[in-house]
Amino acid sequence: MTVKNLSNTSFDELLDCFLLAFENYFVKMPTDRNYYSERWKASKVDFSFSYGMFDNEKLVGFIIHSIDKRNGVLTAYNSGTGVIPKYRGNRIVESIYQYALQVLEKNNIEKSTLEVITNNTRAIRSYKKIGFKKIKTYKCFSGNIKIDHPTSFKLEEVNIENINWTGLPNQHFYSWDNQKESILVGKYTHFLVENNGEPESFFVIKPESGYVAQFDILKPNNKCWNRLFCAIKSISPTIKINNVDERLTEKIDTLRQIGLENLIDQYEMELTIKGGNNI
Repeated sequence: MTVKNLSNTSFDELLDCFLLAFENYFVKMPTDRNYYSERWKASKVDFSFSYGMFDNEKLVGFIIHSIDKRNGVLTAYNSGTGVIPKYRGNRIVESIYQYALQVLEKNNIEKSTLEVITNNTRAIRSYKKIGFKKIKTYKCFSGNIKIDHPTSFKLEEVNIENINWTGLPNQHFYSWDNQKESILVGKYTHFLVENNGEPESFFVIKPESGYVAQFDILKPNNKCWNRLFCAIKSISPTIKINNVDERLTEKIDTLRQIGLENLIDQYEMELTIKGGNNI
């Protein structure tokens, strides 16, 4: 078997392998091909720095990397790792990483990151052997918004190109797919929630799917969280929120209070690539 980058692998071949690798996973994965095309574009996937294990010409395992400078550090983010069932137990992910990390280092990429479901103990052991360390724990939520005492609000849509990201709170707590660099490429809508004529909170959402990438309070006061989720409910009564940092306890308590279910938790893991330089 041979490790090669995926720049010459067709999208259909990669996605077929991806979906087969994620059959019977901890969560049900979408099967819509447009979903992955849009998600990988927003994540800034670079197939020339993504790698597969091939048995002759058959793709049997993969690591899909997004490459971008985040927080001033050139980073390779693992947007998806998988091995099809027949080939598991052969340390394929470790072999791909052994190859990939050498190439990433030669190209001055300083850090590699990934997310893994906390119950996926086999994968976590493998990543630790490679050198990854846990740095964050995230909680994922979904469900119908339930608010017993709705409050009035004013909602203003804001052009996402005009957002002052440095003025928004807790930006360093968001995971890769929910960071501004990914949002600006994705199909998101940004809303401000106003109270007494002033912006009080905000949220970034995909209205057609109910996926909320960011949300927070700008001016904490009485019933501010209630108004925020009344506003979100007016756009989509059913929502999904991935990767809320466990340190944001007020956010997490609010999500539980409005009836969302914490389905899974994830670790963010990180590996420093020796030889990386700021560029």
